[in-house]
This record gives sequence, C-alpha cells and structure tokens, in this order.
Amino acid sequence: MSVARDEFRAFFGSFPTAVSIVTTVDTDGAPRGFTCSAVTSVSMDPPLLLVCLDRSARSLAPLLSAGTFVVNVLADGAQDTARAFASRSERKFTGVRWQPSAVAGGAPVLSDLVVGYAECTVTRSLQAGDHWIVIGRVEGVAVFPRAPVLHQRGVFGVWPGELAASRG
Repeated sequence: MSVARDEFRAFFGSFPTAVSIVTTVDTDGAPRGFTCSAVTSVSMDPPLLLVCLDRSARSLAPLLSAGTFVVNVLADGAQDTARAFASRSERKFTGVRWQPSAVAGGAPVLSDLVVGYAECTVTRSLQAGDHWIVIGRVEGVAVFPRAPVLHQRGVFGVWPGELAASRG
C-alpha cells in the first residue's frame, strides 16, 4: 500500500532543497522555463544529471523537442523569479536578463541570478507516474560564490552567505 499524496508531499517538503530554474527554447527559439527542486546528479563519468517535471508542464514538449536545457541553481535574491517561473504565466522571462547557451542550443542562462548553472543535452527521458524524468549530459558549467536559495515547507530560505562565499 502506498502513502497518500499529502503524506508524500509532506515528507519531501520537510527537508530543504535547492531551487533551480530549468530553461530551454521552443521550436521558434523562444525561451521557456520552470522552477524545479527535483534535480540531482546521476553520474560523474560521463557527467549526467536529471530533472523531473510534471507531464502537464508547458515546458515539457519544448525541452524534449530541443533536446537541450540549462539547470540554473538560484542564489539569494532570486526568490521572486522562482515564484514567477513556478506559475503558468507566458511572460516568465519579462524583466529577466539571460544569455543563450552556446553549448545547450540557446537555452537561457540566468547567470545574474544563480550560484551555478549546468548546460545539458538530453540523453534519455522516461515517464514515471505523473512526471517525466529527463537525463542530461552536462556539457558546460559555471559556479559563483553566492548564497543559494533553499525551499522547505513552502517557504524560501537562504544558506548562510559566509559558508557559500568561503567555498567560492
């Protein structure tokens, strides 16, 4: 017997996770993106990571079609952007500075808002329950000495800046 949906959500909401915005482009080259806390490393050799997104997400078809994406791990100050990208708005990129990735098919890199980003090409995708798991080969990365945004039980918090800056 499996647990109820609200129990499952309460379990995963009970511990803090990093907050990322996963970006891609649609067939017209327009930027697409969504807020994601389901990001994890898969392999060091080759360098692989995975992201999970709801099968009803508007960014799913563009991501799978493009075959490329960028994981932008958010820094302190990007909380409002995280909220905007968690919405179903068509205007998520309004007022957001970004650069097209040279190695991930032009997917948006949000370098002003992040502690780091990974530029990826899709190697595999599979449906699992009500989500898709997308595995990407990491083709490029950058990291910055900024404090990351965390999310727990519906609230944003920030990792202590001294620790983040001392490791940068």
